[in-house]
Amino acid sequence: MKFYSFHLMPYGALDLDYVEKHVSASLVLPNSYYDPQIGHQLYNRYLDELELADELGFDGVCVNEHHQSAYGLMPTPAVMAGALSRSVKRGKICILGRALPLLSNPLTVAEEYAMLDNITGGRFIAGFVRGIGVEYHATGVNPTYSLERFHEAHDLIIRAWTEEGPFPFEGKHYSYQYVNLWPRPFQQPHPDVWIPSGGSLETIRWASDPKRKYVYLNVYSNIDVACGLMDTYRNCAEAYGYTASSEQLGMALPIYVAETDAIARREAKPHIEAFFNRFLRMTNEMLLPPGYTSVSSLKTLLITSRETLMANHSLEAVDKLGMFLVGSPETVRERLAEFEQRLGIGHLCAIMQFGSLPHAQTKRNLELFAQEVMPHFRAKVTAGSCP
Repeated sequence: MKFYSFHLMPYGALDLDYVEKHVSASLVLPNSYYDPQIGHQLYNRYLDELELADELGFDGVCVNEHHQSAYGLMPTPAVMAGALSRSVKRGKICILGRALPLLSNPLTVAEEYAMLDNITGGRFIAGFVRGIGVEYHATGVNPTYSLERFHEAHDLIIRAWTEEGPFPFEGKHYSYQYVNLWPRPFQQPHPDVWIPSGGSLETIRWASDPKRKYVYLNVYSNIDVACGLMDTYRNCAEAYGYTASSEQLGMALPIYVAETDAIARREAKPHIEAFFNRFLRMTNEMLLPPGYTSVSSLKTLLITSRETLMANHSLEAVDKLGMFLVGSPETVRERLAEFEQRLGIGHLCAIMQFGSLPHAQTKRNLELFAQEVMPHFRAKVTAGSCP
């Protein structure tokens, strides 16, 4: 299994009493809650933490995209990836990912990603997402066209990376007389593509298509739901006529390691509860606006969103559900081994800083996980078998 340090870069100084006046830390939370002096410190601190992960031997570092939110301060993740492209010396840099349907010009992402791929000498992973409902409210894009804009933007980017230009592109949403990418990607035919998702069935079927075989990365699902989604990917692959490997499956998961179970739980409790109950909090309308998804996918996504975004979570509850791993190195190793066996994943994006977790605890968390957990999973291969 390969390990990546995934940073959300939240506004860690958030006044958690905001819930007395506002329903979410996204979209409707006034930006008067943001202090640029604190933001300056947090951005640089968070970059330090990702650079430390690289020094400790993580296989890569990950950033992502969110808009108008205290939950994640990266509306333009390529800025963070660019800052890391010269300081991350060993691992890969992954953007998880750019929300393609929000873009008026998807070629800007083809260019950004190609630049990062060249700067890093091929140590770049391209992530594409549709984006959650908040992003559509924030940008004014009609969510009814989300899926078709995503597919069209994706096809344009892949053609721009792989076909000799200039050539014209005529689509329903995007039209260009000249597609002629400078620079071309360093990796040929193009960088690896990852597709993070909360559980859209259309996304899983599309990602597993033999023309793509993209990595499906599950986010914020409990272990039982995640297991079913991994099986869905494997079943789709079988229907297409091939067997999916663990290298095509991954999971993003907040993790906290300390010297003992008792210390880990005591230290993590206020921060993981703030993460789920304050930073992630939003209404279903914010997450899934009308027209965004199909009825079949909506059923799965509502289960995930109800558990993740609006419930009054305790550390004990999210730990039991498998939405958070916490404990001593031995405990985390045992639970992670269970996850690896059940899910059959080849990639783990570990969220080592969450919510208001301070730098000192984040640093120790990274060190203990890298030194006492990761080595036990190197070179192991499991097929995955959900009961």
